[in-house]
Amino acid sequence: MQDGERPSEVIIERRGTAGIIRLNRPRALNSLTLPMIRAITEALDAFAGDAAVASVVVTGEGERGFCAGGDIRALHESARAGDGLAGAFWREEFRLNHMIAFYPKPYVALMDGITMGGGVGLSSHGRHRIVTERTRLAMPETGIGYVPDIGATWLLPHAPGEAGTWLGLTGLDIGAADAIHARLADLQIASSRLGEVIEVLSILPLGSAPSDVDAVLQALSEPPAEGQLQRNAATIDRAFRFDSVEAILAALAVEEGDFPAETRRVLLTRSPTSLKLALRLLRDGRRSISLAECLRRELGACLQMLHNPDFFEGIRAAVIDKDRNPKWSPSSVEAVEAASVEHFLKPAEPPLLL
Repeated sequence: MQDGERPSEVIIERRGTAGIIRLNRPRALNSLTLPMIRAITEALDAFAGDAAVASVVVTGEGERGFCAGGDIRALHESARAGDGLAGAFWREEFRLNHMIAFYPKPYVALMDGITMGGGVGLSSHGRHRIVTERTRLAMPETGIGYVPDIGATWLLPHAPGEAGTWLGLTGLDIGAADAIHARLADLQIASSRLGEVIEVLSILPLGSAPSDVDAVLQALSEPPAEGQLQRNAATIDRAFRFDSVEAILAALAVEEGDFPAETRRVLLTRSPTSLKLALRLLRDGRRSISLAECLRRELGACLQMLHNPDFFEGIRAAVIDKDRNPKWSPSSVEAVEAASVEHFLKPAEPPLLL
């Protein structure tokens, strides 16, 4: 890099037989921009067609996060300007999520540190998902007046019981053990050994099967401790089995203990519109037959979000004014009309092509 030249937001390299993709916005927790989405897609295409690449590793620079999701400030600005960038971002991001889910070579995501939203999309759709003692995973969208996307309405319904519903509605973060329990990750490896992971993968023979990569990673892994989702599984399943947010809140109110009380308190701070739409999308996802179906439904909802006051208010409170005090409209789940939720379910035009 020449003096004065901006560093690349995505670093692409080859190490032995491993193709490496490094997200390189550490000060922004490697949050994704449209050029980053395009660079990752281009790199994956190239590695897929390169006979000298046995596996692909995706990691984040810096010690704080793998990827905190999409650059929501940029999405907010695009929505305000009506320039179409937000829609283009989601379309290309969702195509990338689908590509990762069906990638032809072993795809290894190192989910070290903060892994949220779009970061979950870059990792949890992959074949080999590694978490560490520093992992904090979340789908925090209901807290910013948005909804879980990146195929989360396919991933979360496949978690045991109602763990995915809890994750999608509360937006709270979980650690390594619960990420594995929720089937969003596979193995825990100490952060101090991630360099060793890359070194071992770099000497994998060409043509290695996913089972060969599994064996390598398993040898470096450590058993996770029990997490809060496992400890509270019965409570979560009882309270979140309902198909209305009102019923979930009522069920939490009669559960005993700190966990249901805190869960209910958190839900009451989230966008009521987002809660109702997220629950609808999660239930629709449970009945869906493919990731593609969920991504198409999510894109329609995302595009409608560009006209939703809570989307602007949530991002204002979280990243612009940073007062952490959004004023939702409507302000309660009881005031959210069914017709307004249906409005978000309009199919995207043109349809998402995968």
